[in-house]
Amino acid sequence: MGLDNPVHILLLLLVVLLVFGAKRLPEIGRSLGEGMRGFKDSISGSTTTTLSAAPQTVAPPVTPVAAPAPAPLVVEQADVVSAPPAS
Repeated sequence: MGLDNPVHILLLLLVVLLVFGAKRLPEIGRSLGEGMRGFKDSISGSTTTTLSAAPQTVAPPVTPVAAPAPAPLVVEQADVVSAPPAS
């Protein structure tokens, strides 16, 4: 009563096709393959990505520099001359 019978496997594939649709099956297979590959790489300790193979350079720590204090704003009052009242 396992999956050793080809009819059971075909029935299971048909159900998966009906549930997920033909458009989603390649995406599901691709993500499943990438997940299995990542799991295998993490277990074996080998990496095939180019990011891991590139030498890592460490930048020296940057000490924050305080910004200079802004100059005080000086506003001079102008002489206000009022106009004579209208007659």
